[in-house]
Amino acid sequence: MNDLAIHTEGLVKSFGKTCAVAGLNLKVPRGAVYGFLGRNGAGKTTTVKTLLGLLRPSAGFAEVLGYDIRGDLLAILECTGFVPENKTLFGSLTPAQIVHFNQGYFPKWSNELVARYADLFEIPMQTPFSKLSLGNKTKVCHLLALCQGADLLILDEPSIGLDPVITDLLLRVLVEDHVSEGKTVFLSSHQLAEVERIADWVGIIDKGKILLETRLEDVRQNYRLIRAAGDAAPAISSADLIAVQSSENFRSYLVTREAEDFAAMLRAKGMTILEILPVRLEEVFLGLARKEVPCISGKPGMIPAHA
Repeated sequence: MNDLAIHTEGLVKSFGKTCAVAGLNLKVPRGAVYGFLGRNGAGKTTTVKTLLGLLRPSAGFAEVLGYDIRGDLLAILECTGFVPENKTLFGSLTPAQIVHFNQGYFPKWSNELVARYADLFEIPMQTPFSKLSLGNKTKVCHLLALCQGADLLILDEPSIGLDPVITDLLLRVLVEDHVSEGKTVFLSSHQLAEVERIADWVGIIDKGKILLETRLEDVRQNYRLIRAAGDAAPAISSADLIAVQSSENFRSYLVTREAEDFAAMLRAKGMTILEILPVRLEEVFLGLARKEVPCISGKPGMIPAHA
């Protein structure tokens, strides 16, 4: 069995002259929670729709659960649960009726889980879907995906409209009820704290290309923020340097792997090292994907200090 739940090489999706996905390479291990991150317009939703056959790829290779997206779409849909960013279902039907409509399509469907999640998520099962709040619509979409017995869950902005209590329950369910059985979660979200809480792997995308794909534990162990002071910014050339931000005589360097060696190089160039800090996923994401703010003073902003 292929040990990757999702595998793409050089995946391209263009709309006319606009290239939304530009040679994307992804390797999502089976049994992992994979956080798929990027700014608005980075290509996340287009990638998800292409993987699910809702859009045809322009070029490249992609497999989902070992099935080629160009020829095995039905097999992919049978073993993949999908919660889209736009939480829209049949407006006139109640959640109970939507469940009845869906259960016949999935051989592994569990009505026992329907009862469990309807109660756990406090879903009003007899209210027409169109009359539900955004949060309750999101809950219904998750219930349908979780109850079909899917080997892979693809979730696009899964916590939209959810309050903190239900968000906490959902994250626990994904890990305890789904991943614990060897199944996979592919999570596309802007909520970096939620991703950092449960993800094993992260992939950061920008302009349709992968900027970083790594274990989250490697981010915690290897990435550091070096804050330094000096009269002038020295020229730095290092494969370990991810991003640098300046403000007056202060610099913040986001680096990976050899932070102490990098700091020693800064000292040799006349910089004073103020501190070396571990970083959160948010700081790595901003270092890779942030857009520089043109300040009135002409002084660029700093990477936020570690809290």
